[in-house]
Amino acid sequence: MVGAVILGLLAGVIARILVPGDAFAGMKGPMSWLVSFVLGIAGAYVGWLIFTRLLGIGDSSMFDLGGIIGAIVGAVILLVIFTIIMRRTRRA
Repeated sequence: MVGAVILGLLAGVIARILVPGDAFAGMKGPMSWLVSFVLGIAGAYVGWLIFTRLLGIGDSSMFDLGGIIGAIVGAVILLVIFTIIMRRTRRA
């Protein structure tokens, strides 16, 4: 459980650093940390699906610290998709 929290927070923060101008760029304080955590946990799941199920790489443990690369990749993918959706809905 502690590993999932660390993994989620770390992956979410790194994803937000890697994607400039994301949908949550102006957010500060505890809400920003919460968004980063949720993004990282969801990214870990997406990364696990991509690497384990689609590519056959890795193990069956979803939230381990060894899967940080997959979690970051998944979080970046989710963040880019969410940013695109948010920008399109703001224009409409």
